[in-house]
Amino acid sequence: MAGNPTRSEVTAVHGRVPSPLLAPTVVLVHGAFTDASSWTGVIRLLHAAGLTVRAPANPLRGLAHDAAYVRSVLRQIDAPVVLVGHGYGGAVITDAAADADNVVALGYVAAFGLDAGESLLDVTHRFSPVPGADTVFSASAAAPSPVAADGELFIRAERFLQMYAADLPPRVTRALSVRQRPLAHSALTAGSGPPAWASKPSWYAIAAADRLLDPTAQRFMAQRMAATEYLVDGSHALVLSRPDAVAAMIRAAAGGER
Repeated sequence: MAGNPTRSEVTAVHGRVPSPLLAPTVVLVHGAFTDASSWTGVIRLLHAAGLTVRAPANPLRGLAHDAAYVRSVLRQIDAPVVLVGHGYGGAVITDAAADADNVVALGYVAAFGLDAGESLLDVTHRFSPVPGADTVFSASAAAPSPVAADGELFIRAERFLQMYAADLPPRVTRALSVRQRPLAHSALTAGSGPPAWASKPSWYAIAAADRLLDPTAQRFMAQRMAATEYLVDGSHALVLSRPDAVAAMIRAAAGGER
């Protein structure tokens, strides 16, 4: 796709890249309000396609902290990596992969693909606010921590189904709501570093029915990074409600249907 670097161009910019003869490892980074189990359906499909997968726990303690952790995971993998982020996890992979030589492709699933110096709020404020956005989130005081001393953000239980996962059964959504993992409030305003998508080929699954991250914002970010776009009819919880479509995008990013 025009604007995306080829594998040889990536090599020239970033130096050593693991041999293309090695099968890629897919690293899945979850977003806010959930955990790595959200990728379960996608992982099953990728395993069935013969791909190696890792799904680390995103700490959700702030952009710099979370990107450093994912970067440490990438250093342990001696193979080409397809790095995929969902929601806030997209901001994390954008930072984490900027100087990771073994990351050969990026995947975004209803995700933030920030530019240098840009924050999550910069993106969301650029587009029409979600109706009733002022009642979606609640904050709680966090335990004293060197990485998150300013409180934590949750989705209100009564709004979780409508805003996060309207295309999942209510019984599933209720369980997701009560076990959601909070995001450090400071993650909303932290500026991104140089974006990995500026020098690595990217794929983007746009959630057409997303009520948490405006699909127009998703399309803007996908086009800005010259990503290969997949428009999917689904909520923000795309990895749970449409694992087939998400896995198909990741297989394409990994080098074609497997």
